[in-house]
Amino acid sequence: MVSSGALLGIALVALGLVLTPGPNMVYLVSRSVAQGRRAGLVSLLGVAAGFGVYLATAVAGLAAVFVLVPTLYAVVKLAGAGYLLWLAWRTLRPGGHSPFTPAPLPPDPPRRLFTMGLVTNLLNPKIAILYVSLLPQFVDPARGHLATQSLLLGLTQIAVALSVNALIVLTAGSLAGFFARRPGWLRVQRWVTGTALAALAVPIATDRSRAAVAAP
Repeated sequence: MVSSGALLGIALVALGLVLTPGPNMVYLVSRSVAQGRRAGLVSLLGVAAGFGVYLATAVAGLAAVFVLVPTLYAVVKLAGAGYLLWLAWRTLRPGGHSPFTPAPLPPDPPRRLFTMGLVTNLLNPKIAILYVSLLPQFVDPARGHLATQSLLLGLTQIAVALSVNALIVLTAGSLAGFFARRPGWLRVQRWVTGTALAALAVPIATDRSRAAVAAP
């Protein structure tokens, strides 16, 4: 029902997005470094639930709502861009914070870890735009039921994102130790992360395109 080209395309898009520093990566790394791998994995479960929410709305036709109400789509994009710029400022400002720098954070219980992972993903503009504008581009009405195609494409994106994020969680502690022994590399990491966040926010904020939806 879904072509192999479409599955490969959404997988490559998902890989590019998950490797670009964003709210999910920042939260998962910081929580894993501060509280350990178990906390990072519980947080990742919350992120996975957020993907599930986006997938369910995509299958239900949320993109069509944004097509009918373009102002709502613009508000979502601007809010997400503002969130990314705030994260970039936190990283780049003098004395800014790197997610790989151990911080004296109080340990959160599993319920809060899960909830924060969920909320962070739901507020992630990269994921919102992926499901609202990018995923519909891979749906082909000639290949059958649109909801089923959206489901398969979304599950492919989730599999890629969770695999990479799990690897990030499991290696965050080792990377933190590496950067702690090499403060110069930590400064480079801060600037790379902050610049990537800002570079992602600017086109999101200035983009004037409308939400996309596959024709029935």
